[in-house]
Amino acid sequence: MTATDLADVQAVLDDVHDPEIPALSIADIGMLRTVAEEPDGTVVVTITPTYSGCPALEVIQDDIVVALANAGFTARVDVSYNPPWTTEWMSDDAKRRLRESGIAPPGSLGVVEEVLCPNCSSGKGRVVSEFGSTACKRLMVCTSCGDPFDHFKEI
Repeated sequence: MTATDLADVQAVLDDVHDPEIPALSIADIGMLRTVAEEPDGTVVVTITPTYSGCPALEVIQDDIVVALANAGFTARVDVSYNPPWTTEWMSDDAKRRLRESGIAPPGSLGVVEEVLCPNCSSGKGRVVSEFGSTACKRLMVCTSCGDPFDHFKEI
């Protein structure tokens, strides 16, 4: 694969979003692991889901194949669970965009950090449920402003 082709593939993948976290592309969230080309020209995209039971996995795989086909590439998606996905693969920019979209981003693994309300920045959140809109998020409510919000769990 030429550098131009790889840049074109990457540009397409930058527009494929996790349907459960539309603020982030699969690259932003750290799901995109590798892009390779087979001898027949097929682009092989390897992804690692945020967790093994991710209900959006099939949709994401289909979205990748369709997006690349629309750009003129034949593609296949491989799923790898090793190493397992971690929130450490998210960039600081991705965490900032989560916050801007109303989701409290994950902190650092192994570090107990204050969860700030993405609406008012108060650290006075209370866990309502360990499972929010998706299994990788917990539902919280801010006791300062009263707004409910998701907190992306540190994994």
